Amino acid sequence: MFFDVTADAYGRFMGRYSEPLADQLVAMAGLRATDRVLDVGCGPGALTARLVAVAGTGRVTAIDPSSSFVAAVAARLPGVDVREASAEALPFPDHGFDATLAQLVVHFMSDPVAGLREMARVTRPGGPVVASVWDHGGGRGPSSPFWRGVADVHPGALDESDPPGSREGHLGQLFEDAGLGDLDETVLTVTVPYESFEEWWEPYTSGVGPAGAYVDRLDEADRQRVRDACAAQLPPAPFEVTASAWTVRGRA
Repeated sequence: MFFDVTADAYGRFMGRYSEPLADQLVAMAGLRATDRVLDVGCGPGALTARLVAVAGTGRVTAIDPSSSFVAAVAARLPGVDVREASAEALPFPDHGFDATLAQLVVHFMSDPVAGLREMARVTRPGGPVVASVWDHGGGRGPSSPFWRGVADVHPGALDESDPPGSREGHLGQLFEDAGLGDLDETVLTVTVPYESFEEWWEPYTSGVGPAGAYVDRLDEADRQRVRDACAAQLPPAPFEVTASAWTVRGRA
């Protein structure tokens, strides 16, 4: 999926989850300060910033198909080599990186196996290739309360419950299909606080991702019904939302 939204809109919607998740993803990769690292599908730079903290700007490269995100990362992290490109056709030679990571990206790839295969190709032999996808299939993604609210209003509506890698075991299968070995599969979990329901709901009105696109298609009356159904899914404010991501580390 191409995200034609601003970095700020994406940050309000997913940044508060992706930033703490990035810390755990970097730890799982076992990066060294001397590593050359690639961030595939960098978005507005949550993971990229964590990689810079470990390896420095000169050793971090990032790609994303959305020009708005590429511009945001370039402005946020001067010195990082950030390019507009897709995971399925990485513009780099073989074995050019010590580690390659993709946070919350595999399920948006047009061909996940091809994307993971490309990630392995540009990583040195034996180097870590790491990816994570929210557990939408198990109802543990950040937007799961939203989709439960949608189901109460529009039973049978198409949701995010079955994108690639989002159900138990499937991300590991994609890694195997891409030829990656020595797989380590785990679940990473983050908890995000909200002071009010409105703080939680507002990002869904910004058109970000499948959930934002769904809200955009609703008329005013339906939007209110979905909003009320979502409120019924959540505890009284202030509250916390816990989200979990399937995560796999393989070796190129």
